Amino acid sequence: MDMKGKWISDLGNGRYKNPVLYADYSDPDVIRVGDDFYMTASSFTYVPGLPILHSKDLVNWEIINYAAKELQPVYNKPQHGCGVWAPSIRYHAGRFWIYYGDPDYGVMMTSTDDIYGEWDPIVCVKPALGIIDTCPLWDDDGKAYIVHGYANSRCGIKSKLAVFEMTPDGKKAISEDTIIFDGTVSHPTLEGPKFYKRNGYYYIMAPAGGVPTGWEVVLRSKNVYGPYEDRIVLRQGKTDINGPHQGGWVELENGENWFMHFQDLEVCGRVCHLQPVTWINDWPAMGENIDSGLCGQPVLEYKKPDVGKEYPVTAVATSDDFSAPTLGLQWQWQANNRQEWYSLSENPGHIRLYAEKVNSPEEAYMWNLPNVLTQLWQAPSMTTTVFAELPEGCGSCKAALGVVGLKYGYIALRSDGTVEFVKGRTENGGKTAKEEIVTEKIVSVPAVYLRTEVIAKRNALTAKVVCSYSTDGVHFHAMGEFDGMQGKWVGAKHALFCAGEEGAYADFSDFKVE
Repeated sequence: MDMKGKWISDLGNGRYKNPVLYADYSDPDVIRVGDDFYMTASSFTYVPGLPILHSKDLVNWEIINYAAKELQPVYNKPQHGCGVWAPSIRYHAGRFWIYYGDPDYGVMMTSTDDIYGEWDPIVCVKPALGIIDTCPLWDDDGKAYIVHGYANSRCGIKSKLAVFEMTPDGKKAISEDTIIFDGTVSHPTLEGPKFYKRNGYYYIMAPAGGVPTGWEVVLRSKNVYGPYEDRIVLRQGKTDINGPHQGGWVELENGENWFMHFQDLEVCGRVCHLQPVTWINDWPAMGENIDSGLCGQPVLEYKKPDVGKEYPVTAVATSDDFSAPTLGLQWQWQANNRQEWYSLSENPGHIRLYAEKVNSPEEAYMWNLPNVLTQLWQAPSMTTTVFAELPEGCGSCKAALGVVGLKYGYIALRSDGTVEFVKGRTENGGKTAKEEIVTEKIVSVPAVYLRTEVIAKRNALTAKVVCSYSTDGVHFHAMGEFDGMQGKWVGAKHALFCAGEEGAYADFSDFKVE
């Protein structure tokens, strides 16, 4: 894999730097199966959802699959910020399991015996409004439980964690919720719990204090329903790593322990950090500079996990020449997708994107279109270029490259031979959007290079995005800029789309991120 222009955590000298993934893999959870590590993360209503990442050393990661090829039909249109919240991944009884809370529908689950293959259709384990951040535990006596948090926006409950029992096959709840910890006073906004058992203790690892400035809490009890003791085991300390927020604990064969968590970088999303863990008197202490209360601060650089050998440097794919017969795993749609939205065979070496039927001008705004192809940022600053063509007979439409978020923008070639720069903004908490054409220029050609240049600002919390075009791929002409902004619970994303009359299409090739 070409590493040019990619964020590389592996320093090549037996050490790594944080973040190990400079990308919006929000609410990560990680497991070890043999000498392989697997991770999943929140995907909300982007499809395919529930990304599966693989690593041999917890530092070098690649995306290998998605557990959810589609969500419920209600997500056939974008519903930003809804859908898949804070999943957990486990390996039990020879199968991989993922549970997540959909705040509007309940506790969802899918499983498989082949993590690289097809996952079973998603089933609802417990219908509910406001249950989020779910994690299973199969106990030694064969019983199975789910721990979860609550979404205040849906059910009016927050800062509390609850447990319910489910059937041993993990498919159906068989008890009501039991509140096992109330963090209202000591740990406000307690959420994102992960459930474990070690040395006869039940452990719940959960963040509190809110995403921007919170800390990691560990609860401990000899009984699954408590009472639970609590300790703060990781906080920002003297570092620049705000949060540090929820994640997953994993133990190596040699006894080393590690914790993967996220840090919220606003426009860049929730990037993933890896912390060493030391167990002291059956309490985990995370990070470095651990105080007498067993609370540490995040490491910025550290020795890599001792997995017994060195593995090659890897990174999540970004650039795409569209030569493969299937769409690259770095891509997700803005809603449940349909096969007729794109083709990789009509013009080999290109992806042909088709325009979706819309019933109003507002439905054609990038924020509202389901057929927008998106990709996570994998670095704080980058230049993205794509060759866009409107072949003869393609219909009335435009081919666009942009960055999507609560504030967004794009540059597009229209079939009338005009290049346009468009800025958009969302309102009502992301429920509605407005767009305006800021700049137009007649180029009178059917194909151009489109470019977005992301320039990180304010410690990568904000970014300026410059949109430009070129007719020769060498000389680029800036058309305008905008302040990039995170989306609804997600970082900003690259976006490709074709908009116009139904059935019109545009071809894209040579998508490069540097």
